Amino acid sequence: MKHLFALGLLGLVAGAPAYAQAPSTPVAKAESPYRASATKVNDLVHTKLDVRFDYAKRYLYGKTWIMLKPHAYPTDSLRLDAKGMDIKAVALMNGEQQTPLKYSYTDAANLRINLGKTFKPGEQYTIYIDYVSKPDELKVKGSAAITDAKGLYFINPDSAVAGKPVQIWTQGETEASSAWFPTIDRPNQKTTQEISMTVPSKYVTLSNGALVSQKPAGPGLRTDTWKMDLPHAPYLFMMAVGDFKIYKDTWRGKEVSYYLEPKYAPFAKQIFGNTPDMLEFYSNRLGVEYPWNKYAQIVARDYVSGAMENTTATLHGEQVQMTDRELLDREFSNESVIAHELFHQWFGDYVTAESWSNITVNETMADFSEGLYAEHKYGKDAADAHYYRYLRSYLNSPRDAAKNLVRFHYDSQEDVFDLVSYQKGGAVMDMLRTYLGDEVFFASLQKYLKDNALGNGEAHQMRLAFEAVSGKDLNWFWNQWYYAPGHPVVTIDYAWDAAKKVQSVTVKQTQPGQTFQLPFTIDYYVGGKVQRQPVMMTEATQTFTMPLSAKPELVNVDANKKMLWQKTDNKPVVAAVYQFSHAPLFVDRREAVAATAKEQTSNAAARGVLLAALNDKFYGIRGAAVAALKLDDKAVAKAAGPALRKRAATEKEPAVMTQLLNSLAQLKDKKDEKLFSKQLNNQSYNVQGAALRGYAAVQPAQALAKAKAFEKDEHAALAQAVVDVYAKAGGPNEWAYVRDKFDAARPQAQFNMAPALTTMMGRLDDPKAFAEGVERVKAFAIKYKTYGADQMGAGLLQEAAKTQANRGRGTESQQAVDKAVQEIQSAK
Repeated sequence: MKHLFALGLLGLVAGAPAYAQAPSTPVAKAESPYRASATKVNDLVHTKLDVRFDYAKRYLYGKTWIMLKPHAYPTDSLRLDAKGMDIKAVALMNGEQQTPLKYSYTDAANLRINLGKTFKPGEQYTIYIDYVSKPDELKVKGSAAITDAKGLYFINPDSAVAGKPVQIWTQGETEASSAWFPTIDRPNQKTTQEISMTVPSKYVTLSNGALVSQKPAGPGLRTDTWKMDLPHAPYLFMMAVGDFKIYKDTWRGKEVSYYLEPKYAPFAKQIFGNTPDMLEFYSNRLGVEYPWNKYAQIVARDYVSGAMENTTATLHGEQVQMTDRELLDREFSNESVIAHELFHQWFGDYVTAESWSNITVNETMADFSEGLYAEHKYGKDAADAHYYRYLRSYLNSPRDAAKNLVRFHYDSQEDVFDLVSYQKGGAVMDMLRTYLGDEVFFASLQKYLKDNALGNGEAHQMRLAFEAVSGKDLNWFWNQWYYAPGHPVVTIDYAWDAAKKVQSVTVKQTQPGQTFQLPFTIDYYVGGKVQRQPVMMTEATQTFTMPLSAKPELVNVDANKKMLWQKTDNKPVVAAVYQFSHAPLFVDRREAVAATAKEQTSNAAARGVLLAALNDKFYGIRGAAVAALKLDDKAVAKAAGPALRKRAATEKEPAVMTQLLNSLAQLKDKKDEKLFSKQLNNQSYNVQGAALRGYAAVQPAQALAKAKAFEKDEHAALAQAVVDVYAKAGGPNEWAYVRDKFDAARPQAQFNMAPALTTMMGRLDDPKAFAEGVERVKAFAIKYKTYGADQMGAGLLQEAAKTQANRGRGTESQQAVDKAVQEIQSAK
């Protein structure tokens, strides 16, 4: 599962430097109960489903035959999860004959069946159930990670929304499959399956496994049967129905297919075309060939999260669906979801977390896999940049420092899908890879997969696999990173003893709670040569020394740049300048950019690093340098202007060109008008949007007309730019466009548009527009409060009220804002 926070939503409101915040003292939530692994009374063996759909009522009419066997003890009863259903019949099968059984279904969640006889452990029996699933009548709520939990979704079933496709799709994780078929809805159950779907014959279907038959089922109808011969968990069952175009690829003789809306079908290969390479890379890296008979990916409308790794059939949200022009702006952070969900086919589907407490063995591994593929496909800088962004996301959320990676206490199983299970876990796994080395690390993953194939796993089983292969005791590593909260917070200080020619490095851990055992390396740069010192930190404060021939130009602590810690590195700026041009890694250069940025207004050498970084080999460093320039400082602006223009003349990466244009816009220099005008015709939507903002900075009156010409374009980046122009220079006639674009925007785009919306509503002398804006920002701030939108929204509203006060409408506007802010703060 890839969630909204992992797709970038969080990063927009948590943009402070990663090393600026200390974790809060870890405090266990006493009110959260212990969550035991589900007790196995009966084991699922095989699930057969026959379903048809009522689009008008939004019902599923289903029949299921469930084969089970007692797990360890004889039993005469069976409990199944069945949420919000009408149960029509329950029977025990004897060949083709049905024997009705007594059952109770009082809470519309647990179906309790009296089997009429006692079955011994291992003795198989089959239960038949006739039922109706009514997902839209189900009283359930989702979470910040998965926004709904009704399992089965009818999208535009009555075609009420023009231009929107009619679709049906399912979402099982965590325990929502039991909203559309009765089952034991727990991750430690595994079952083979067969699903027959009767659907309008004009539609395409997709499910797990192989499509084994298609048969006419009456006028305008067809029954498709899909079969899975290998067992998997009930939450991984899936169905999708709709008007999809299928692009078929292959890998090692297995079908690899992509299901897209017809509009996007021509771009299927561009969107998903790296999938066969990912299959080859992961199969070789893990030493375990992709274990299933096919791999399909489908894109659905109104999906309730980011993406879902249903076995053999991943479902993506519509954010991956792009045209050729939109793909010009796609960065790996978007493509990474394709890698993430594919890796789950091993870690999550082939070997499944035995409980939600151990979700780390699914999600940590999938998050870690994204960087693996980035390194393979795009190089080490790309991988390190990806891991760096994820690590910052976790470190920017101090509340998450109080959570264990393996979490036996929680209120809802949805709570474990967070920055700890994903981003922190991925960084932990990256540290372990660095500590053990690639050969041992990947051999350990292979052992874990083979030992637990088609079954379940937990963090301890992963530890045992690593210990067996490495020959090392790793309890210390698992105890501090998996079974305890937090992370190290360190200060690093340096001293050179000229008389003894000894360099000292003192690292001090200052976090509350445990002292971490930390293996890392220190690189000493002397006369252009590097000496490496491996160390193991075991104390709260520890000094490491190294005799050297001369005072080093640079001491680079954690030379591999893989430690999961918050650090205050007290190296002088001259060392940071040296680090940029001599230390090899992305994080070395990125940290040098951050360190020298603080001194750029007063230190020419520091400013020189930023200007040199504009020409770095990796686009991420170039972009970071552009963003770091303080162009409101005259000396910086004077030095940077020519360098920015020179870079813009040759820059090929749309993301960096976008930043270059945005920075040049800050200079408001009319000599850049020609560049902005030229880039208005760029094929990249992001570059076009930046060019429009830049043009508005130097020709505001003419920019309104330019913006008008882009109004009909639906792309978010251009709409954002038009909104920005209107916010600063538009009048009442443009308010409707800004308001309506905000309403239609996806969550990410709403975060981007909110400042412009509040700027415009504050600037206009229009009480109705102001009231409309307040309601929208309030609703947005409450809905995404989990991501910090409450503080952002309240701050923007207060700024709008101040602007209104300066225009003589202070009292009425301030009252409306105060009321909205109070509602935002009190919302849960």
